[in-house]
Amino acid sequence: MPHKTFLAFILPSLLAMLLFVALPIGSVVYQSLFIEHEQVMTEVETCGPFGCTTERKVDAAAMQELRDAQPAGRFNGLGTYFNSGHLAFDRIGQIWTRSETWGGFFNQVMNLPLYKALIFTLAYTFIVTPCVIVLGFFIALGVNAIPGLIKGPVIFFSLLPMIVTPLIGSLVLYWMIDSRGIIGAGLQALFNNPSLSLKASPTLTWITLFVYGIWHNAPFAFVVFYAGLQGVPQDTMESAMVDGASRWERIRFVTIPYLLPLATFVALMQLMDNFRVFEPIVGFSAEANATSLSYLIYSDLRGADTPLFASAAATSVLTTLGVIVLLTPVLIRTWRDFNRKA
Repeated sequence: MPHKTFLAFILPSLLAMLLFVALPIGSVVYQSLFIEHEQVMTEVETCGPFGCTTERKVDAAAMQELRDAQPAGRFNGLGTYFNSGHLAFDRIGQIWTRSETWGGFFNQVMNLPLYKALIFTLAYTFIVTPCVIVLGFFIALGVNAIPGLIKGPVIFFSLLPMIVTPLIGSLVLYWMIDSRGIIGAGLQALFNNPSLSLKASPTLTWITLFVYGIWHNAPFAFVVFYAGLQGVPQDTMESAMVDGASRWERIRFVTIPYLLPLATFVALMQLMDNFRVFEPIVGFSAEANATSLSYLIYSDLRGADTPLFASAAATSVLTTLGVIVLLTPVLIRTWRDFNRKA
């Protein structure tokens, strides 16, 4: 293909990536280098029938002048990345000098906001992702084997968790695990413990979020694998049957190798999606026991009286870097497989 033709072919995609990917990421990186202006205070004297009082208030006019002069805020460089709300290197150094055991050191580090959110995010990602792939694969195998008459309704009900939006689905399950809900009341009756609550225990909260993540994301893997099963070479499958291969051997040596590229695709999509877990935490009101990197961004933008744009931007950049690190091994393996086949 001539170079001019190739350039003309990919130019629209490059422009779209520049406009909708590169520029937003660049603006977020730029914003992370600036922090909010310090509040300019002024003394205001208020007089009444019983005398005058002096109060300190924010000078709105002076603050507006600062914002007009420096819309992004005060330049802080990489200071936001290293403060106590993010990487907290100074705080970790202090903990290291005071800790007597490795366990105590890690416990204190994991209580820092960013690392506390990171440990849950990684746990959610590395537990939900493989479970979704395995469960979606077996659901696809089961649906593919049932008679055609009932296959349509089964596929429809299998896709319901994906049809429901994440926030609505998490709210529904949140109501179900309440002490007045069917799951919460059932567990209390099963264990004969009226005080048992899935919301009170951090461990049970994490397990509930993991179960919800698997339930909500498994239909995506099911759809991909089910579509892939329709293309499995039937002559190869019939040859394996003639050779006496059992059903498990046919799945292991024919179906799974054929679906490996699809499994890689599902893994890439799930890694990116699960690393940005947010809606279940809001839906379950689980922020006291489980926070994610995306929830930290939400807290910086909505949790304070003044939005902390710099903090949210720094967390966004660190989240993006985390996604890149997670995807790098999978992308390298995919590239090697592609070169090997080429």
